[in-house]
Amino acid sequence: MSHFISNYDCLLSSDDELETIVTAFLIEDSLDDEEGSRSQIIPGKQRRVFIRRNLLEGHIRLFNDYFANPSVYPPNIFRRRFQMNRDLFLRILNNVENHEPYFVQRRNVAGTLGLSSLQKVTVALRILAYGVGADLMDEYVRIGETTAIKSMKLFVKAVISIFGDEYLRSPNSNGIARLLAVGEKRGFPGMLGSIDCMHWKWKNCPTAWRGMYTGHAHEPTIILEAVASYDLWIWHAFFGLPGSHNDINVLERSNIFTEITEGRAPKVNYSINGHDYTMGYYLADGIYPSWSTFVKTIPTPQGRKRQLFASTQESTRKDVERTFGVLQARFAIVCGPALYFCQSVLKDIMMACIILHNMIVEDERDSYLRAHNFDYDQEDDTNLEPISRYPTSQFVDFLQRHRGIRNKETHSQLQFDLIKHQWLLRGEE
Repeated sequence: MSHFISNYDCLLSSDDELETIVTAFLIEDSLDDEEGSRSQIIPGKQRRVFIRRNLLEGHIRLFNDYFANPSVYPPNIFRRRFQMNRDLFLRILNNVENHEPYFVQRRNVAGTLGLSSLQKVTVALRILAYGVGADLMDEYVRIGETTAIKSMKLFVKAVISIFGDEYLRSPNSNGIARLLAVGEKRGFPGMLGSIDCMHWKWKNCPTAWRGMYTGHAHEPTIILEAVASYDLWIWHAFFGLPGSHNDINVLERSNIFTEITEGRAPKVNYSINGHDYTMGYYLADGIYPSWSTFVKTIPTPQGRKRQLFASTQESTRKDVERTFGVLQARFAIVCGPALYFCQSVLKDIMMACIILHNMIVEDERDSYLRAHNFDYDQEDDTNLEPISRYPTSQFVDFLQRHRGIRNKETHSQLQFDLIKHQWLLRGEE
């Protein structure tokens, strides 16, 4: 039996046709007639049965349906089923195939062509987009469950490695200038986006960890902290802390203000109500601390000025909530319960989905953001200050920047100035 298991594992570790092996029992007919009307399982007799899936047929069907000219399904159907346009999909496919040799089509030991990169990437993307089981696409794409899972895991790693630096980065000086321009138009000078946390249910959390990962939702979850702008672009993502943490605990452990404290962040200078400020801020809900980098709502506003500010802040802060909704709608795998056991796999899935989300936003921004007429393409970073290595002469500056982020007096003054600024804008209207 141990010899059978070792050989079975060895075969499952190979690619393409060999991964379609399933275990079947040897059936012997209890009757000697030709039809064999009844059968029974004979203990100790097992054999391996190959499923002849005809991988080439799956590739041809997929190609003719979506990638041929003309194709069976029009571009709008492709966009709905792949969650992106075909040009963007082909760009991702080519980069992943060049980066990861696993996605290159090759022949097995029998000389038969294996799965194409189109089949593997399609299955990986469908798993992310629909959040379904790995064997759902078997009948259509002709791919086994083991190969589908492996393709998905390698796909998300390749996406992070190839596109992570470009599509999961902090804004540079040009990007900050555009963010400030949009914030000024919306009545919040100095605003860089909205911050909040999202919980992802972990269905297969190990039993020994359930207490640590269970929070207010009364089920194990993993937390994502994100900063999003009005156009749904996610500028910051920090994922992996247990669901028993609240937003303040996550903030203390995230790297959202690392570049500011290290002196690497671009300069942010703006003026409100005659007061000058040198650090941008994020709109946040009431649980966040009263720091100079956060602007919160007023819980029980008294007076028309404060009521106006509270309603405007709460409506503008919904940018990040809207971004979470779009992210979960595009990639249902991060909306439903996580079915994988390893936390590192879940982190790769979440970060890859965020990167793909930003790529889709960049590709389709013109369709829903024409009014602002701006983009966040990666610009030259020559205006950024060099990384500080904390020599003794600069350690005091580091402490001052750290204290400046947590300055409650600046937070109160900034909130007061914004209240007056919002009221003046309302009067002009």
